[in-house]
Amino acid sequence: MKKVEIRVRCWVDIGGVKHFGPGPAELLERIHDSGSIAKAAKAMGMSYKKAWDLVEKMNHRGQKPYVISHKGGKAGGGAVLTAEGKKVLGAFQKLTGKIEAIVDKEVDLLKWV
Repeated sequence: MKKVEIRVRCWVDIGGVKHFGPGPAELLERIHDSGSIAKAAKAMGMSYKKAWDLVEKMNHRGQKPYVISHKGGKAGGGAVLTAEGKKVLGAFQKLTGKIEAIVDKEVDLLKWV
């Protein structure tokens, strides 16, 4: 018998425009872990420009910025999540965890597939 899976993805729209979902959440996680937008982008197989644009969109659409970046130089650049960024990421992770738990619990409903 083949394995049956239910796949659910969650996005948050603001004013009908996709604002936050799995991709932006992963980007924030990787920025938090690496301290760098460039390193986070590279780890995701994403161009730096695309990652930077995504961070800019999140920073402007959210109530407060999610990421603060520091330009390079002798000490090097970097990026950190703001308190708001950490709050949004944590809330999204909690929500998706709850959704996944519900789906996992109910997968037996599809035994007939």
